[in-house]
Amino acid sequence: MATTSVIKHEGLALDWAAGHGPVTGALSATTGAYAVATVGTLAHMPPTWALAIGTVGAIGHTATGLRQKLAARTIGARAASWLLGSGWTTWALATNPLSWTSLGSLAVIGVGMGAAARSVGLYEEARELEAIAAAERHVARELSAERRAVAAEWVDRIQRVCGITVRVLAVEMWPTGTGFTIDAELPAGGTTYDRIAKDNARLSADARLPHGCTAAASPGIDQGRVLIDVTTVNVLAEDITFPTDYSPLSIHTGLPWGVRTDGTPVNVYLREQCALASGPTGSGKTNWVHTVLAVFSLTTDLLSWVIDLNAGSAGLPWVRPAMEGGTGEVVRPGIDWLASTPQEAHRMLDAAIAVAHRRKVAYQQLMADANTDLLPVSADIPQIMLVVDEGAEILASNDKAMKALAAKILEVIRISRAMGLRTVLTALGATGSVVGNLMIRREAKIRVALTGGEKEGMDLAKLFPGTRGLRVDQAPYKGAGFLGSPESPPALFKAWRIKPHQIRDIVHATSERHPYLDAISAKAAGPDYARRWDQSRIAWITNHHHTEPDIAGPAPAPAGGTPAGGGLNLSAHRTTAPTAPDEDALAEQFRREIDAQFATTPEPGQQPDTELPQEKPAREGLNLSAHRGDDGSGPDWLPAAMTALHAAGPDGMKPAAIADAVSRGRESVRKALKAAAERGELVYRDRGPHSVYVHPDHA
Repeated sequence: MATTSVIKHEGLALDWAAGHGPVTGALSATTGAYAVATVGTLAHMPPTWALAIGTVGAIGHTATGLRQKLAARTIGARAASWLLGSGWTTWALATNPLSWTSLGSLAVIGVGMGAAARSVGLYEEARELEAIAAAERHVARELSAERRAVAAEWVDRIQRVCGITVRVLAVEMWPTGTGFTIDAELPAGGTTYDRIAKDNARLSADARLPHGCTAAASPGIDQGRVLIDVTTVNVLAEDITFPTDYSPLSIHTGLPWGVRTDGTPVNVYLREQCALASGPTGSGKTNWVHTVLAVFSLTTDLLSWVIDLNAGSAGLPWVRPAMEGGTGEVVRPGIDWLASTPQEAHRMLDAAIAVAHRRKVAYQQLMADANTDLLPVSADIPQIMLVVDEGAEILASNDKAMKALAAKILEVIRISRAMGLRTVLTALGATGSVVGNLMIRREAKIRVALTGGEKEGMDLAKLFPGTRGLRVDQAPYKGAGFLGSPESPPALFKAWRIKPHQIRDIVHATSERHPYLDAISAKAAGPDYARRWDQSRIAWITNHHHTEPDIAGPAPAPAGGTPAGGGLNLSAHRTTAPTAPDEDALAEQFRREIDAQFATTPEPGQQPDTELPQEKPAREGLNLSAHRGDDGSGPDWLPAAMTALHAAGPDGMKPAAIADAVSRGRESVRKALKAAAERGELVYRDRGPHSVYVHPDHA
């Protein structure tokens, strides 16, 4: 490896390892020859030595030039330079190198060397450029020949299958090597691209394309041209892992929802559009929902609110990493709100409607300053994407409770386009009952159909009206289907595959990226939004611990008569058979429970104690025990409150949160909690407006 020696003198850097140009090369050769002639004269060196050295140098450079395939003039110029330099040195040694004749002739030789070097340098550069151009022309000729063959083949095929003659203007090979696009001109007479699009399947069969590959026609640059995308490699069969590039995204620049058959990502633009996705069981719809939430997590100006009445399964993987702990850092959930029950869904939708109404008024000046009628969505004022799993079924349901939810979902869709609240609804099938709502058809212009090869309930003509040539059997693989938007005509696509470990990685990687709901919207959303992660609201997520069954025998029932655990009795799978209970012991236990509950029935033959006053039997009617005075044991809901406090841990709970947990009035709950604290059953921590009650175990 060459070492560069740089000597600096007052800012001037001399690089002694740099290559020579025409001027410096000639100067170096002439000064070298003059130095050899001068020193050789003083040392009485034989003149023939210089000629021998020059001859060897000329032979060596000639061999090197031949090996490098240099031009003949370049090799000749280099050999001549060596011979001229050595010839002058030989003559100078034989005469006098210090004479004006010697110096003048050396100067002439140097100028000639420089001119020759410049000339051959330009010639070699031109030869190199010409060689590159020739190689490119050769590749272009080969590619052009291939394209001409493809064009001729498809002109004949379209004539044979569709009965029309087109003129191919261009054939573009995809960089991924999975197919090509034909740009063709339609014949005169008003022929449209539909004439070819309706025969997509027949064209694919005629071309003997592999399963999962299609020849799909779409509109060209004008109405007299057509684009035919021909896929030659099936990219739908294999799983495509969700990209590991977690770079920030924005809702303004498009969000990728999968890849097309040519391997390029397909982007959707959700600033003003809603989305509707359908997919039967086993089509990969749940996985696709997770990929959508993953893309939403990568954005810096978007918040995800998820409604999934199927136990919240669509959002749970995005919440649990934030609740695991043990990492020593604060991790925010991958979604901003999760509703798994109709009650929580009502809270969420009410908050969304309130936010939309409030934004319309509060941000008028901001929109006026930006000269737009759309709310300028940013990290400071994020867009809210409401993802409703199987939301289309909610809209089509005849159930009274579901109709109430459906009305609020439609209200969000109707009023909130400009204010940055949009929806993504999923459905089990693309049927008339699902897409029959006018609001959905008008607003959800981004349509997704995950077929998985399922034909029942997949009416693609209803999901993509006006589009011909789409068939379910073109995408028979899980995670494959069709996607269409105003920016991209309906066509085949493949959803990414994402697994729980990658979801956890994304939650941790994007925790600090999620925006916060702007103060105006958060205030409009109210306490339901502010306390969405309260322990009482997410207890269904955290209370998932199961106790091992008692293999020695059934657990005794509690006083209320409900078996412990409230689950299935799997005694048939136990290895140790439970022993038969003693009948006398059971009878005695039954009598004790009766006496403890009623304490009024004497044993047979035993007279009641006449000295004690008989209690008046309770009369049938309303139980107004809630209005009775405190007897020292607290109300009947206090055990439930104690359980909630114990689950809350050392942070405790506010009285209002406890009231919500036990479904009681706040004033009565405050009085009862105060009495319990005075009895020592609870610990009260006075923090002003943030005062809480704590379970004694955590005090």
